[in-house]
Amino acid sequence: MSIEEIAKMIRSCKKCELWKFKKNYVPGDGNPKARIVFVGEAPGREEDLQGKPFVGRAGRYLNDVFKKVGIDRCKVYITNVLKCRPPMNRDPKPEEISSCKPYLLEQLEVIKPDVIVCLGRFSAEVILKEFGFNFRGIGRDRGRVFEVERWGKAVKIVPTYHPAAVLRNKSLESAFEEDLSKIVILTKRPKTLLDFM
Repeated sequence: MSIEEIAKMIRSCKKCELWKFKKNYVPGDGNPKARIVFVGEAPGREEDLQGKPFVGRAGRYLNDVFKKVGIDRCKVYITNVLKCRPPMNRDPKPEEISSCKPYLLEQLEVIKPDVIVCLGRFSAEVILKEFGFNFRGIGRDRGRVFEVERWGKAVKIVPTYHPAAVLRNKSLESAFEEDLSKIVILTKRPKTLLDFM
């Protein structure tokens, strides 16, 4: 299965009630061969209107931090746990997460990233539990690097704050930027003799 085939399935999904309220499904966006996958919580108003993740105010801030730490948005993949916007941007319900989670896991299975970045507590809880870790809260787990064997390699999972939370609370800004800088370091491969030839 390809990322586009998963997106097609998402765009016809009616497994929970959210499809009735959305304007657009928001499957995800980016490089289907990305080494880094960012997973948020759910689409917001702008994402719902455009059908793309992280294009509103939080997305613009995320882009700014990407530029600051040296992440090329074109080279990563960005998605959410939920693929439809919850009414009034409310928190996801457990049954909505259960309905949408298989799509997220399929996306990860196809991309096989080296690093999964969990943006916010809902994403961190879903991903960490799926990969066999206990989630202790975003304040305690942010910036930690969880490592698991998957897809024949060591995959790193890094929870951090959601960009929208950082915009609401500027005291989180330095920690958020520190976490994203750490992700850049995690994806730097060690130099080999070929690099010097």
